[in-house]
Amino acid sequence: MKGIPFKRKFYDEMLEWKKTSNGSSALMIDGARRVGKSTIAEEFAKNEYDDYLLIDFVNASKDIKDNFANLGNMDVFFRNLFLFAGKGLKSNNSVIIFDEVQKFPRAREAIKYLVKDGRYHYIETGSLISIKKKSQDIVIPSEEDKRKMYPMDFEEFLWATGDNVTAPFIKDCFEKRIPLGDKIHRKIMTTFRTYFAVGGMPQAVDAYVQGKTYQEIDMVKRNILSLYEEDLGKYDDENNEKTTAIFKAIPEQLSNHNSKFKFSGINENARYRNYVYSVKCIAQSMIGNYCRNVTNPQITLDLFAESDNFKLFMGDTGLLVTQILRTSNIVQEDLYRKIVTWHLGANLGMIFENMVAQMLRARGYELFFHEYYYTPKGKKTEQRYEIDFLIAKNGHLCPIEVKSSSYKNHESFDYFVEKYNPKKHERFIIYTKDLAQEEDITFIPIYMTMCL
Repeated sequence: MKGIPFKRKFYDEMLEWKKTSNGSSALMIDGARRVGKSTIAEEFAKNEYDDYLLIDFVNASKDIKDNFANLGNMDVFFRNLFLFAGKGLKSNNSVIIFDEVQKFPRAREAIKYLVKDGRYHYIETGSLISIKKKSQDIVIPSEEDKRKMYPMDFEEFLWATGDNVTAPFIKDCFEKRIPLGDKIHRKIMTTFRTYFAVGGMPQAVDAYVQGKTYQEIDMVKRNILSLYEEDLGKYDDENNEKTTAIFKAIPEQLSNHNSKFKFSGINENARYRNYVYSVKCIAQSMIGNYCRNVTNPQITLDLFAESDNFKLFMGDTGLLVTQILRTSNIVQEDLYRKIVTWHLGANLGMIFENMVAQMLRARGYELFFHEYYYTPKGKKTEQRYEIDFLIAKNGHLCPIEVKSSSYKNHESFDYFVEKYNPKKHERFIIYTKDLAQEEDITFIPIYMTMCL
C-alpha cells in the first residue's frame, strides 16, 4: 500500500547504492510490512531516474509472471514485459521496481540475469515473513544488495511534523556533552512522548500529522498488527501456531521482572528447540527485535551470544502500545494519556525499554544484554546483576542502563567495572532527565539514544 512520501534517511542509502553500484547490483529493500518500502522505492524512481516501471507482484497478471520463462532471450523478455505492463522504458537511466517480490520469488531469482543484461537498474521490495518460505527452491542472487529499512525514527518523526531544527540541536549537545537546558528538554520530551504513543509506522505518523485522534491512530496500528498475524499464520499451518503465539506473547513477556523471554509463559512444556524457528522468523521478518545475552562482554559481542537466552522486543513501539491495549484491561484513552503525560507506572516501563531497543536497531546495532553474578564487598553470597544493553561503539564497549524515571542508581554498572575491568569503555544511563555527567557515566535523555 502506497503512502505519504515522508523524508526518510533510507533515501540516502539508496543514493549511495545507485552511485556505487551503477547497475552492477539490484537493491533489495528488506523490512517489515508497512514501514514504507514501496513508497520510498517509487519516490526514489521518480526523483533519481528518467523513467521507471513498477511491477507489483500482488496484482501482476499471469502473462507478466509467465514471461519470466523468456529470460534466455532478453529482447523477447523486455518486449513482452512492456507489452503486458502497458509501458515501455526508452532511457538507459531507468529503473524497474519489483514490488512485493516475495509473492513471486522467480522474479528475485531472475535478478542475476537482468543485472548482467545491464539495460536497466532494479529495486526489489519484500517482507521476509513470506520470502523465506517461498524462496526455498530458488537461487538467491549474489547480485543483490540487501539493506534493512526500519520504522521512522524520532528525527524522521520530527521531519514529518515540519521540525528540522530540533534533531541537529540534540546531536550537537550530545557531541559536546552539554545539557540542553530544562525548558528545552521538557519541550522535546513532550514531543518524544507523542512519538512513543504514535510509533514510527508511516501510516500511523500520517494519521497523527493529519490531526486524527489517538483512537483513529490506534485503529491504523491494529490493522497493521492484523496483517502481521495474518502473515505469521501462513507459517503456523505447519508450525502449530507457535509463531503467532510468540508474537502475541511479547507484551506479557516484556512485563516480566527482567524482560527475558520465558517459554513457560506460552506452554509449561515449551522448550527453545521447539520454538527456535518461530523466534527467528519474527526476528528475521523485522516485526520483532531479538536481544541476546552475551556470556563474555567483549567487543566481539556476537561471538559470545546465547541464542536461547534472549529478550524479544516489538519492532515498533507504537505497535507495542496497541498490542498492550489488545491484551489488557486498560482503557484505550487511559493508556495514551499515561504515555503522553509520562505516568507510565512500573507495569508500563517496558514501553520505555522497547523504544531504546528500537532506536538502537535503527542505528544499526545488533541487540545484546549481559547478566552476571558478583559478590560485592561486604556481601557473603553472589548476587545477580544485569546490563540492559551492550553495544560496541568506536572500538569501545558501551554498557547501557535504561531507567524509565529520573532514578540514578547504577550499582550494576559499578560492579560490572569491578568484575571485568574493561580497558576501553563508555557507560550510558538512558533516563527521562536532561544530559548529565557523573565521573565516567553519561546520563542521557531517551531521545538522545539516536546519537549513540
